[in-house]
Amino acid sequence: MSEELRLYSYWRSSAAYRVRIGLNLKGLAYETVPVHLLRDGGEQLAPAFAATNPQKLVPVLQHGQRVFRQSLAILEYIDEVWPEPQLLPSTSRERQRVRTLAQLVATDIHPLNNLRVMRYLEREWNVPQAERDAWTRHWIMEGFDAFETLLEGHPATGTFCDGFAPTIADCCLVPQVYNARRFGVDMARYPTIVAVEQACLELPAFRDAAPDRQPDAPLQA
Repeated sequence: MSEELRLYSYWRSSAAYRVRIGLNLKGLAYETVPVHLLRDGGEQLAPAFAATNPQKLVPVLQHGQRVFRQSLAILEYIDEVWPEPQLLPSTSRERQRVRTLAQLVATDIHPLNNLRVMRYLEREWNVPQAERDAWTRHWIMEGFDAFETLLEGHPATGTFCDGFAPTIADCCLVPQVYNARRFGVDMARYPTIVAVEQACLELPAFRDAAPDRQPDAPLQA
């Protein structure tokens, strides 16, 4: 399909980071449309962007005239439209495991430390920054404890979360590790996760998707 791809993104959004990795793994060229989640109260809340995504969240992928939302759904879409290299394994059992790992991050860990949750804790309940950071670390570690157990010693775990090629599970894991480091999580607790992360970061597709390499990243990220 020759229609252009446009990704509405924010440099430090882990959900957008997932999609950038997926697009890069597929070797797909795309235009980045920055949506600053903090400037002017959050550009994602402006009516113009809300018309694009009623949830007022990034990422949004525009493919020609079609608009797609939700990072995991976007990753599965690009995997179906551009099937090589695969982001999901070929068998149902393998796909179920990869989706489990991806959703552990995207639906269990990430929503509890999303920007809108942090803003609510601050503005509605006056929760101090230190306590909000402790909240974030708690839920990342709760999720990573499970993720590490699911990886460690499992026969399907290879260089990457599942086997020897990156999948949507790796697309989700690497951005969440980036967030964990931002908030001071002791990653020594998670040797298998760290090994997978390091294998991923050997690939240009992951390195080029990193927050500090995005066009809207501050000069001193």
